[in-house]
Amino acid sequence: MAKVKKPRRPQAETPKGFRDYFGHEVTARNGMLRAISKVYELYGFDPLETSGVETVEALGKFLPDVDRPNEGVFAWEEDGDWLALRYDLTAPLARVAAQYRNDLPSPYRRYAMGPVWRNEKPGPGRFRQFYQCDADTVGAPSVAADAEICAMLCDTLEAVGIERGDYIVRINNRKVLNGVMEVVGLAGDDKEAERGIVLRAIDKLDRLGVEGVRALLGAGREDESGDFTKGAGLNESQTETVLGFVNAGGTTHAQTMHTLYTLVADSATGTEGVKELETIAELLAAQGYDPDRAVIDPSVVRGLGYYTGPVYEAELTFEVKDEKGRVRKFGSVAGGGRYDDLVKRFTGQAVPATGVSIGVDRLLAALSAKGRIAAQGAGPVIVTVMDRDRMSDYQAMVGELRAAGIRAEVYLGNPKNFGNQLKYADKRHAPIAIIQGGDEAESGVVQIKDLILGAKIAESASLEEWKSQPAQREVARGDLVAEVRAMLNSQAE
Repeated sequence: MAKVKKPRRPQAETPKGFRDYFGHEVTARNGMLRAISKVYELYGFDPLETSGVETVEALGKFLPDVDRPNEGVFAWEEDGDWLALRYDLTAPLARVAAQYRNDLPSPYRRYAMGPVWRNEKPGPGRFRQFYQCDADTVGAPSVAADAEICAMLCDTLEAVGIERGDYIVRINNRKVLNGVMEVVGLAGDDKEAERGIVLRAIDKLDRLGVEGVRALLGAGREDESGDFTKGAGLNESQTETVLGFVNAGGTTHAQTMHTLYTLVADSATGTEGVKELETIAELLAAQGYDPDRAVIDPSVVRGLGYYTGPVYEAELTFEVKDEKGRVRKFGSVAGGGRYDDLVKRFTGQAVPATGVSIGVDRLLAALSAKGRIAAQGAGPVIVTVMDRDRMSDYQAMVGELRAAGIRAEVYLGNPKNFGNQLKYADKRHAPIAIIQGGDEAESGVVQIKDLILGAKIAESASLEEWKSQPAQREVARGDLVAEVRAMLNSQAE
């Protein structure tokens, strides 16, 4: 008789390209989202929440990694319709703006926060699910709306803890790049694929350098893993013109504008784009956003194909070490631009729109690298259990602490071994442990143990000092809340 195989147990592991987030990470993210939303609301934007699933038709085909299945989205067929997880928060906004166009104010100013999913090749620090935090204005044709978004982006970065001087918002205009495309002979619908490759190549300048971009503009490039990316097939003259545009940034604003005007002199579209950049620079300067915070930079193009005008990107300028210990600039944490044709897909009518998206996880990593986010947040006060028959007394204590706004919990594991309760408190990063046995209960007192001070003492104290327990004191039961609050305040100093 054949031996029956036991059913295979599932592997307890996250899918490739995904990760789990634990207590202090989620808390830090929620705090950042609150700080960002406060700035967005200050600028007059209202919140919007859309479904995580959209129809593929509504999402469109705009992702840069065209070599991935479904062009970079997670999609499936259901009852004859193709559905997909949203890859950003902009495409759903276009659908909302079209679906509710008769009910929404115009311009419509909204912000949205939530996870997005991309079926892209994962790598170090690059995941297939991540949080974005967007703000967009739909229905405003003036580039004053673009300038406002750039100003708000500066304010948002400073509000979450990125100091002035540690970031720069770089601004460009796709109309200028389109003008360059005309000059090098890449205008027209039949050149759409080549233009897309050029856009994606320039967008990788900070990662691949000039020579890497040059290869992608030409025949193509093979990366370290052996994967080959097909190039745009430009000749040497065309390539040099595109690289001249990328490197057009001068030491002064006037110098940059002069170079751009020269490059696109034969293109009406390109000339219009340069004029819009001048207007944005003037509006930002009028509000006090100087080039040390927001600057015109022709190397910024943004990879997504739906941008039609000004584009912008926030880059953190301080250095960090990568996974191999190499010193690198932290790089981009936010980006956006004008997309006047996205809503038109639904309505057939041009609807101007512009907006920005902040990569929340990237921004959290940046703050952590600067030491502005604690590696582990403080846990709750732990009320230990010395006598399981007196659970109501312990629950009364924790109830009083919570009523006073102090995060607290009763130990709900096996109370038999008190040492295990303190080990649990250590794993929870608890700042304080509350102890009350039968003798303390009869005397109407509790023991309050300062776990943070106790850990410091244990590192260097003598046996006699440790036995004296300066980190633990006895207080009247009625003074529990006041004493715990005083100890927490002392720890925070």
